[in-house]
Amino acid sequence: MADCVFCAIVAGDLAAHLVLEDDDVVAFLDQRPVFKGHVLLVPREHVETLPDLPAALRDGFLAAAQRLATAVVEGLGAQGSFVAVNNTVSQSVPHLHLHVVPRTRGDGLRGFFWPRTKYADAAEQGQYAERLRAALK
Repeated sequence: MADCVFCAIVAGDLAAHLVLEDDDVVAFLDQRPVFKGHVLLVPREHVETLPDLPAALRDGFLAAAQRLATAVVEGLGAQGSFVAVNNTVSQSVPHLHLHVVPRTRGDGLRGFFWPRTKYADAAEQGQYAERLRAALK
Protein backbone atom coordinates (compact mmCIF):
# COMPACT_ATOMS: atom_id res chain seq x y z
CA MET A 1 0.00 0.00 0.00
CA ALA A 2 1.51 3.30 -1.12
CA ASP A 3 0.93 5.40 2.02
CA CYS A 4 1.61 2.71 4.61
CA VAL A 5 4.69 3.28 6.77
CA PHE A 6 4.91 -0.41 7.67
CA CYS A 7 4.66 -1.49 4.02
CA ALA A 8 7.56 0.89 3.31
CA ILE A 9 9.60 -0.77 6.07
CA VAL A 10 8.73 -4.24 4.74
CA ALA A 11 9.77 -3.17 1.23
CA GLY A 12 13.06 -1.76 2.51
CA ASP A 13 12.13 1.76 1.41
CA LEU A 14 12.12 3.10 4.98
CA ALA A 15 14.89 2.32 7.45
CA ALA A 16 14.10 0.36 10.59
CA HIS A 17 16.02 -1.82 13.00
CA LEU A 18 14.83 -5.25 11.89
CA VAL A 19 15.02 -8.04 14.45
CA LEU A 20 13.19 -10.84 12.62
CA GLU A 21 12.08 -11.47 9.07
CA ASP A 22 10.87 -14.40 7.04
CA ASP A 23 8.72 -14.88 3.96
CA ASP A 24 5.54 -13.79 5.78
CA VAL A 25 6.46 -11.45 8.64
CA VAL A 26 8.86 -8.70 9.64
CA ALA A 27 9.62 -7.49 13.17
CA PHE A 28 11.40 -4.25 14.01
CA LEU A 29 12.01 -1.93 16.94
CA ASP A 30 9.24 0.57 17.66
CA GLN A 31 10.39 4.16 17.04
CA ARG A 32 8.54 5.32 20.17
CA PRO A 33 9.00 2.39 22.56
CA VAL A 34 7.15 1.91 25.81
CA PHE A 35 10.45 0.41 27.01
CA LYS A 36 13.70 -0.17 25.14
CA GLY A 37 13.43 -3.34 23.08
CA HIS A 38 9.72 -2.80 22.27
CA VAL A 39 9.17 -4.69 19.01
CA LEU A 40 6.45 -4.48 16.36
CA LEU A 41 5.57 -7.59 14.36
CA VAL A 42 3.82 -7.07 11.02
CA PRO A 43 2.74 -9.35 8.19
CA ARG A 44 4.50 -8.57 4.91
CA GLU A 45 1.10 -8.56 3.23
CA HIS A 46 -0.85 -5.37 3.92
CA VAL A 47 -3.80 -6.23 6.14
CA GLU A 48 -5.31 -3.69 8.49
CA THR A 49 -6.55 -5.70 11.48
CA LEU A 50 -6.21 -9.11 13.05
CA PRO A 51 -9.59 -10.27 11.69
CA ASP A 52 -8.27 -9.44 8.19
CA LEU A 53 -5.22 -11.70 8.54
CA PRO A 54 -5.52 -14.59 6.06
CA ALA A 55 -5.78 -18.03 7.66
CA ALA A 56 -2.63 -19.15 5.88
CA LEU A 57 -0.62 -16.50 7.77
CA ARG A 58 -2.08 -16.97 11.27
CA ASP A 59 0.16 -19.76 12.52
CA GLY A 60 3.35 -18.12 11.28
CA PHE A 61 2.33 -14.77 12.74
CA LEU A 62 1.63 -16.28 16.16
CA ALA A 63 4.80 -18.40 16.04
CA ALA A 64 6.83 -15.26 15.36
CA ALA A 65 5.08 -13.51 18.28
CA GLN A 66 6.05 -16.41 20.55
CA ARG A 67 9.66 -16.21 19.40
CA LEU A 68 9.75 -12.47 20.07
CA ALA A 69 8.18 -12.84 23.53
CA THR A 70 10.93 -15.35 24.35
CA ALA A 71 13.65 -13.17 22.81
CA VAL A 72 12.87 -10.11 24.96
CA VAL A 73 13.34 -12.28 28.04
CA GLU A 74 16.42 -14.18 26.91
CA GLY A 75 18.07 -11.38 24.94
CA LEU A 76 17.23 -8.35 27.04
CA GLY A 77 16.96 -9.81 30.52
CA ALA A 78 13.30 -8.88 30.85
CA GLN A 79 11.22 -10.89 33.31
CA GLY A 80 8.31 -11.16 30.89
CA SER A 81 6.49 -9.28 28.17
CA PHE A 82 3.31 -7.42 27.33
CA VAL A 83 1.88 -8.58 24.00
CA ALA A 84 -0.94 -6.59 22.40
CA VAL A 85 -2.77 -5.82 19.16
CA ASN A 86 -5.07 -2.85 18.57
CA ASN A 87 -7.73 -3.19 15.89
CA THR A 88 -8.75 0.16 14.38
CA VAL A 89 -9.19 2.08 17.68
CA SER A 90 -5.77 3.25 18.95
CA GLN A 91 -4.13 1.70 15.90
CA SER A 92 -1.69 4.46 14.91
CA VAL A 93 -0.76 2.77 11.61
CA PRO A 94 -3.55 0.98 9.71
CA HIS A 95 -1.45 -2.15 9.12
CA LEU A 96 -1.76 -5.07 11.52
CA HIS A 97 1.00 -4.90 14.10
CA LEU A 98 1.56 -6.83 17.29
CA HIS A 99 3.48 -5.15 20.11
CA VAL A 100 5.95 -7.14 22.19
CA VAL A 101 7.07 -4.99 25.11
CA PRO A 102 9.73 -6.22 27.53
CA ARG A 103 8.55 -6.10 31.16
CA THR A 104 10.20 -6.22 34.55
CA ARG A 105 8.57 -6.03 37.95
CA GLY A 106 8.35 -2.44 39.13
CA ASP A 107 8.78 -1.00 35.62
CA GLY A 108 5.85 1.37 36.20
CA LEU A 109 3.49 -0.05 33.59
CA ARG A 110 0.16 -0.79 35.22
CA GLY A 111 -1.61 -3.65 33.46
CA PHE A 112 -3.68 -2.37 30.58
CA PHE A 113 -3.40 1.21 29.39
CA TRP A 114 -7.07 2.02 30.06
CA PRO A 115 -9.34 2.18 33.11
CA ARG A 116 -11.21 -0.93 34.18
CA THR A 117 -14.96 -1.22 34.60
CA LYS A 118 -17.32 -3.61 36.38
CA TYR A 119 -20.48 -5.44 35.41
CA ALA A 120 -23.55 -4.30 37.35
CA ASP A 121 -24.17 -7.91 38.40
CA ALA A 122 -23.84 -11.52 37.29
CA ALA A 123 -26.94 -11.19 35.08
CA GLU A 124 -25.39 -8.36 33.06
CA GLN A 125 -22.15 -10.32 32.77
CA GLY A 126 -24.14 -13.30 31.51
CA GLN A 127 -25.87 -11.12 28.90
CA TYR A 128 -22.50 -10.01 27.52
CA ALA A 129 -21.30 -13.61 27.40
CA GLU A 130 -24.45 -14.66 25.54
CA ARG A 131 -24.08 -11.85 22.98
CA LEU A 132 -20.51 -12.94 22.29
CA ARG A 133 -21.47 -16.63 22.03
CA ALA A 134 -24.19 -15.67 19.54
CA ALA A 135 -21.72 -13.65 17.46
CA LEU A 136 -19.31 -16.62 17.42
CA LYS A 137 -21.92 -19.04 15.96
